[in-house]
Amino acid sequence: MSDEAFSRWFEVDQTRIDAFAATTDDAQFIHTDPARAAQTPFGGTIAHGFLTLSLLSAMYIDALPTPPSVAHSINYGFDKLRFMAPVPAGSHLRSAFRLIRADTSVPGQISNTWAVRVEIKGGAKPALMARWLTRQYLGENPAGDGA
Repeated sequence: MSDEAFSRWFEVDQTRIDAFAATTDDAQFIHTDPARAAQTPFGGTIAHGFLTLSLLSAMYIDALPTPPSVAHSINYGFDKLRFMAPVPAGSHLRSAFRLIRADTSVPGQISNTWAVRVEIKGGAKPALMARWLTRQYLGENPAGDGA
């Protein structure tokens, strides 16, 4: 759709999956043991759903550069989040963002509601669909990066 902004493709390889498992203490074999995972219906390891979700921040920054008038942004939450398809190790993901609503009723901030779709390169279904809430706080951003 023409009103969507797309991120670049992000690789989700076994190294990234293993690092996420170590960081979150979630070493379930379906993510970390290729030999055992090969015996499942997935045929190999898959990324954690929360790993896919965690990439949204980087994908957002890649697809939607922060305007100079925004001092910083925060995640505010999700109204809806669904993991639609497994992400096999070695997959490439990108996000499509569509602005649903921008609320400027509070001075100095913009509360945005985004429709987000995380695509798997070559996949029939998206990995993730979400309605994501973010906040942008207006003001000077000397770094120009929204941080």
